[in-house]
Amino acid sequence: MSLQPVIRARIRAAGFQLSLLLAFLFCLIAPTTVSAAVTFTASVNPQTITQGESATLSLAFENATPSDVPELPNIPNLEIAYVGPSTEMRYFNGVSSSKTTYNYTIAARQPGDFTIPALSVVVDGKTLRSAPLHLKVVPAGSSVSGGNSGDALAQVKLVLPKKTAYVGEVLTAQLQLYLHSSIQNVVNFQITDSPAEGMNIGKQVETQHSRAQIGNSIYTVVPLAFPITPVKSGLLTVGPINVQFVAELPSPNRRRDPFDPFGMFNRNEQKQLTLATDAQSIQVSPLPENAPAGFAGAVGVYTMTMTAGPTNVAVGDPITIKVQIAGRGALDSVALPDQPSWKEFKIYPATSKIDTTDPLGIQGTKSFEQVIVPQNDDIKALPPFAFSYFDPEQKSYRTLVQPAIPLTIRPSGSTPVPTVAANRPANDNTPPPAQDIVSIKQRIGDLVPPAPALVRQSWFLALQSVPLLAFLGAVGFRKRQESLANNPRLRRQRQVTQWIREGLNDLRKQADANNSDAFFATVFRLLQEQLGERLDVPASSITEAVIDERLRPKGISEPLLNALHELFQSCNLARYAPIKSSQELAAMIPKVESTLSQLREVTL
Repeated sequence: MSLQPVIRARIRAAGFQLSLLLAFLFCLIAPTTVSAAVTFTASVNPQTITQGESATLSLAFENATPSDVPELPNIPNLEIAYVGPSTEMRYFNGVSSSKTTYNYTIAARQPGDFTIPALSVVVDGKTLRSAPLHLKVVPAGSSVSGGNSGDALAQVKLVLPKKTAYVGEVLTAQLQLYLHSSIQNVVNFQITDSPAEGMNIGKQVETQHSRAQIGNSIYTVVPLAFPITPVKSGLLTVGPINVQFVAELPSPNRRRDPFDPFGMFNRNEQKQLTLATDAQSIQVSPLPENAPAGFAGAVGVYTMTMTAGPTNVAVGDPITIKVQIAGRGALDSVALPDQPSWKEFKIYPATSKIDTTDPLGIQGTKSFEQVIVPQNDDIKALPPFAFSYFDPEQKSYRTLVQPAIPLTIRPSGSTPVPTVAANRPANDNTPPPAQDIVSIKQRIGDLVPPAPALVRQSWFLALQSVPLLAFLGAVGFRKRQESLANNPRLRRQRQVTQWIREGLNDLRKQADANNSDAFFATVFRLLQEQLGERLDVPASSITEAVIDERLRPKGISEPLLNALHELFQSCNLARYAPIKSSQELAAMIPKVESTLSQLREVTL
């Protein structure tokens, strides 16, 4: 007997009972439902940006919806573009409310402090006003630290453990990256410049993350630790250190998809950020002049162990000396000092190996292995071994001494093998020994000329060039890949060239299909990509204004500037009066291709 019909019947009964319960609860709550108050607020995020980036202006209406999109005043040197609305419905404790937000993007033509005045909007016969807003735009390449206001997307700080040091002392500096809670991911992080005259900088290591509050904002702190070692004395400066990365943010104009309620498949907005730390100074003192005789330049805090073996050998036999220097400091610069008391030994160069115990490589053990050979049997012990270093914490020199190691040295001698002599009798008739080698081939055979040697044959010489050509080809391919990896500008140039080639093919297809909207959207995108690549700025920040602000001051030819103006204006006019003729669209393609080709040859 199947139980599936019974189960389905019980599920339908339970669903019906649940529907009745929900309807009953709604009837109880509905009479107490009230509407919330009507409000209007304006906000801009972030409040500090670099030139070339954009901020988001949001006009939020609580429990009210204006009849039309609010108009914003013209603000000099600011470009404000409407993105779209978003709507949110809420119901809590018998109070229903709604929120309609109109989103705009703001881009600045030049750095400075800008004020967006108070806005007035009439909704249902009521005049609603917002508070004035402020936007700060800093030059490209500057740090958008935002001070302690908490309105910046990211901040970067350089922290030094102390302001004084000695030459050769290893310090652990820290580069702290503050990321706003709105940043969902960081890609392509790189340190573009880290000036530190008179200092050696080691590799950066990411350590434990933390969280910090600046103003009313929460930041994730990503510390990057790295060692710095002064190599000369005086007042030295570290930084400013410049970093660059792409921050992924939630897109301000994405709409909720009923098939994707949690926004798992919505693409984020990407922003290129460039930050710089403040320069930090450190006073570096030279090492004191009262250095011990065996001091070899080691600076840090160390301990030493030493072994020697074998200790019972003959003159000329090797003895292996093993020395381990453990501690914290510049282990690469630690070397074995000369030992003048070992003059009765022949000393061979030492080998070394470093084993570190921390990611920065400044703490661990450096092991030395050295072979010495005693020269006479009068040696009774290996003289004491001394290792000196400068302790920057105690500000003084320290000497570690290994006591003498007793040795037993035997004389080195060898007894010659005795020679046995015998008299030969005069009448020795011993027959001569038999001949051991007997001829086995009486006739050699016919003689033929030898074949030419392989090294004289052309095909063999040509074959030898195949591995060389393959090696040169692999080296060339490797160099090309490394050049592209180390040159983001070249990578972008090649990628834009490919996009333009594909875009021109799309233009021909769109012209044949008489798709005017898609045609001009593609033209505008190609202009943005080519101009962004030439000016080395994000393509999304390119508008018609860059022609007069960035290209004309650089001496670009007037015909090219006019052609760019015409193409931008055609794209703008196409939104209101689209071209319907396929022939007119096709006639524009050579002009677009010629303008992009001329722009690609321009050197900025």
